[in-house]
Amino acid sequence: MSFAIDRYRINELSLLRLQDNATGAMVAILPEHGALLHAFEIPLAGKPFNIVDNYPSRTDLEQELTSSYKSAKLSPFPCRIANGRYRYEDQLLEFPRKFPDGSAIHGLLADQSFNILNQYADDHSATVTLRHHYKRADPGYPFEYICEVRYTLQENKVLQVQTTLLNLDDRTIPIADGWHPYFTLGGPIDGYELQFSSNTMLEFNEKLIPTGQVVHDPAFTVAAPLGSRRFDNCFLLEIQEGTPCCLLRNPQNGVTLTIYTNSLYPYLQIYTPDHRNSIAIENLSSAPDCFNNGMDLHLLPPRHTVTFNVWYQLSVE
Repeated sequence: MSFAIDRYRINELSLLRLQDNATGAMVAILPEHGALLHAFEIPLAGKPFNIVDNYPSRTDLEQELTSSYKSAKLSPFPCRIANGRYRYEDQLLEFPRKFPDGSAIHGLLADQSFNILNQYADDHSATVTLRHHYKRADPGYPFEYICEVRYTLQENKVLQVQTTLLNLDDRTIPIADGWHPYFTLGGPIDGYELQFSSNTMLEFNEKLIPTGQVVHDPAFTVAAPLGSRRFDNCFLLEIQEGTPCCLLRNPQNGVTLTIYTNSLYPYLQIYTPDHRNSIAIENLSSAPDCFNNGMDLHLLPPRHTVTFNVWYQLSVE
């Protein structure tokens, strides 16, 4: 078979590997740590080249995960909930774990273990499905649901990440989804070119909570150098299925990351860390603080599911 799946350990991390033997493309996942994406590699100049800014060891992961959230699954909400509180069906709910600014941040599953539900490889792809059953563990989210994440490494260096949420509660639940991957294409990001299908971003207050206003920003509707531009912003995507929603390119080595999605991920959050060696490009189903502002918040009835998809394609000039 052209594709294969195996397990391996490195630096006390237990990884699940999807491999395309024909092209050398490889994906590595950490099931026991939030189903994190640890690697998406392709050959470059005869060596494996990983575009995912990851945690090199278990020690790094345990120390940094709940501050950086690199590659975290953002569930049941993305980004921030103002003051860690929201009202649902006349009940005031509050998350006890908060970021230093007082917000609840990036959901509840980033540091949770996912079980391997199934895996399959043939001549055309390798797929693994990971599942976490959330059972009302946090008083801020007293609902029950299942989060399934399916990674599929396809031909032509394409990685599909599909997330399905199933409401196991007896009432309709508020829920949203997102990803928090950091990408590095080699060298400082200042030299990268960025393009995405939006000229509008949400206006934020000082705590990165939407104010209800939008800001016109057409700077990256065509490919343009990042330069010294700093991001911690959420853009409203204009999505055309089959057309990339975002493109990131390093002109120095010709590596290009192309991202595709559909209408269920209508937001793109972009963040540039101070070290400027990677950039977070996050597909979101709902706006930050969606439990309060309701912007594209999903109200999922009992026993219903909702599924989100994003595709990443790597190429080298």
